[in-house]
Amino acid sequence: MKLNTLFLGLCGASALAFAAHAETITIATVNNGDMVRMQKLTDDFTAKNPDIQLEWVTLEENVLRERVTTDIATKGGQYDVMTIGTYEVPIWAKQQWLLPLDGLGADYDAADIIPAIAGGLSADGKLYAAPFYGESSFVMYRKDLMEKAGLTMPDAPTWEFIADAARKMTDRAADINGICLRGKAGWGENMAFLTAMSNSFGARWFDEKWQPQFDQPEWKNTLQFYVDLMKEAGPSGASSNGFNENLALFQQGKCGMWIDATVAASFVSNPKDSTVADKVGYALAPDTGLGKRGNWLWAWSLGIPAGTQKAEAAQKFVSWATGKGYLDLVASKEGWANVPPGTRTSLYNNPEYQKAAPFAKMTLDSINSADPTKPTVKPVPYVGVQFVAIPEFQGLGTTVGQLFSAALAGQSSVDDALAGAQTASVREMTRAGYIK
Repeated sequence: MKLNTLFLGLCGASALAFAAHAETITIATVNNGDMVRMQKLTDDFTAKNPDIQLEWVTLEENVLRERVTTDIATKGGQYDVMTIGTYEVPIWAKQQWLLPLDGLGADYDAADIIPAIAGGLSADGKLYAAPFYGESSFVMYRKDLMEKAGLTMPDAPTWEFIADAARKMTDRAADINGICLRGKAGWGENMAFLTAMSNSFGARWFDEKWQPQFDQPEWKNTLQFYVDLMKEAGPSGASSNGFNENLALFQQGKCGMWIDATVAASFVSNPKDSTVADKVGYALAPDTGLGKRGNWLWAWSLGIPAGTQKAEAAQKFVSWATGKGYLDLVASKEGWANVPPGTRTSLYNNPEYQKAAPFAKMTLDSINSADPTKPTVKPVPYVGVQFVAIPEFQGLGTTVGQLFSAALAGQSSVDDALAGAQTASVREMTRAGYIK
């Protein structure tokens, strides 16, 4: 009895000593499904790294942005790993707020990361955040309505074809809109779509001297085309519709086409949620023949703030969470359909994933056709496909989004909206010192 007691006492003392020496890293993350799943699977990480403990701070997206931006800008040091997006990475890397990820391990295979995604998370050839989820945008369409209209969707359509198809597919009496597009104001809502669309029309936010370009014909062509198309073939109240609203409309069979995030493919093709699940086809985002398509690029990623005192442990976690082994782990627990998409080339070469996700190839093609380092037809001084990677863009993008949403709602003309966007942009860029 005494020997047992002594043994248990020694074990308890050893456990306490181990806990005292274990290093705890704090991870700030977003409350989406992929990250919630990751937290449930972290026993795999701690089993392989018993000297590292994890503390999670899980926040809504807007709150997360505010908290991590404040912390990294003030060198607060609250977090050792941060969940950040493609918008933040090039800005923060330039400010030297992030550590380059050069300690992910020999078996990490960074070369397997989809090049377009890696490009959006790199600066000066170095990776500053590792992606756990990536997306582009593409066309989702009703194959039955396309056939009824006497048309065949090309794999790579033009905007002219999309507009013609949308008008022919529209049936107001049957409550079917030919096309559903984002109209809700916001830099990440309607301006994500419209900025990507404008790239395909040859437009750009700024020229090489940071002069705003909303007074140029390319922007007039973009916005006029969009407003006219939505008035003739879009749903009523479109200026209030964002991703979620259009997803619901498409799932209810009220949209002939929807151009939005590639991640939506799994939702519109899920028979549990979608009334048209067996009728959906996919195509690349449209173009106008100028060499750029109207698709965007985004990735939720893990970065390490430069102020952390636990960089080695943090890199071990990032390597685990974004490596090939994690995809295999999710597949073994949840099935291939639930593996985080859009990060690794090898995933899209996997026959099991291809079978589980029939839209996989079109998703990969869409991601690969987006280039955040050369997003526009004409040269620009910024990176980012559906955003401009400067700190001022969040506020300015939302201001312009409100003006364009008002034009869609008929509260102002296209010309007035563009004039307002030009004035607001000149004012902000002058205030921020971009324009001398």
